[in-house]
Amino acid sequence: MAMVVKNNLSALNTLNIMNKNSSALSKSLQKVSSGEKINSAADDASGYAISEKMKVQIRSLDQANQNSQNGSSLLKTAEGAVSSTVDILKTLKEKVVNAANDTNTTADRQTIQNELNQAIDQINDNANVTFNGKTLVDGSMNKQITAATTSVFTNQSLGTATAYNSALTDMLDRDGNTLDIKSSDTIKVSFVQNGRTYTTSYSVSNTTMATIFTNANSMNASSFTVPASNGGSYIGKDETGVSVYTADGTSAISISAGAAGTTNQISGFSISVSGTDGNVKKSINQKLDNFSLSIRAQNTSGNNALTLQIGTKSNQSITVGLTDMRAVALGLQGTDAMTGTVKNIDITTRDNANAAINVMDTAITKALTEQTKIGAVESRLDYTSSNLTSASENVTAAESTIRDANMATEMTEYTKNNVLLQASQAMLAQANQSTSKVLSLLQ
Repeated sequence: MAMVVKNNLSALNTLNIMNKNSSALSKSLQKVSSGEKINSAADDASGYAISEKMKVQIRSLDQANQNSQNGSSLLKTAEGAVSSTVDILKTLKEKVVNAANDTNTTADRQTIQNELNQAIDQINDNANVTFNGKTLVDGSMNKQITAATTSVFTNQSLGTATAYNSALTDMLDRDGNTLDIKSSDTIKVSFVQNGRTYTTSYSVSNTTMATIFTNANSMNASSFTVPASNGGSYIGKDETGVSVYTADGTSAISISAGAAGTTNQISGFSISVSGTDGNVKKSINQKLDNFSLSIRAQNTSGNNALTLQIGTKSNQSITVGLTDMRAVALGLQGTDAMTGTVKNIDITTRDNANAAINVMDTAITKALTEQTKIGAVESRLDYTSSNLTSASENVTAAESTIRDANMATEMTEYTKNNVLLQASQAMLAQANQSTSKVLSLLQ
């Protein structure tokens, strides 16, 4: 090898190697300190892009999980309010049953009425419960109702051949047994509408189901719609416009309010047959008076339902409509047509208290239906949260495989590069000294 002083090729070669070792050591140090084997797109372009997309997915899944948990908290608040209303209605059922007992004086019933008034006021307070400034169960969070619905009651205890124009004396029960109603018996009909109780009684004679409700309309015009014939298994349309049929698909008697909306709803009604001796025929009434709410009256509403975003993609959501749980919607309160004042159901007389028993049963049915609906969504959100947690965990594991550094491997690589750098530095010093041998020729 020629002895030169202008270009020290050995030193240049050693310097290049040292720079490579220094760069490798720097990358190893970055991986060890960050815990990631891919710190920029330059390290692994495709791996970096895939990893970043996974990180977006993980953060989105975690936010969706938080959304579901927040939604669950909101629904727990709403469910708690409805649960409180159910408890109040249980107590009110006891009170009206007590008020229907003639061991009570007028003063006693007035005392019970005062207690009932306070309880109804609390039901309205429950309906105004809020979460993050949103009022939940006052009807403002309901699904879209394009047309107000009419309250409908259905009796599935009477024979399937029973028609509206069937005489009461000819009626059979579901098993084909005669109800044994006599033409000399007395029938009493009571119903509650808009907070007011209506009661009338008359001889059975040739009375039909249609006659019963025609007579009821004479007390308050057009309170009921009286169909011309048996309605079959079809009951009506609910608030979503879906047709409702009897549970077993068989024919049944249904009766609806005369107009749609909560103001016109029938809160509850009772039919009672008594003999010439004045005793109530309980076995008959058990079948004849077994009308239960099948379609709830609701007012027209815009689409104000809650939308809970529980996925990472557009429209991956749950829609929850919260029905009106105020006393008016439950049929416990109305507006006096003459004075325009708010009027609670009245139990200050024996007949009124008796009619209020069915009103309470109907209100409890409405409240329990709402509580069940909310509880079902709560349960669904629990499953959703669990699923999102699992998905986030699995995507994190996949992202870790791509991005995270194996610390044992990286520490070994770091140590190797550190030793190589030190060795190249030592050799560079030796290479720089090699040209000094030329000086001996110049002495």
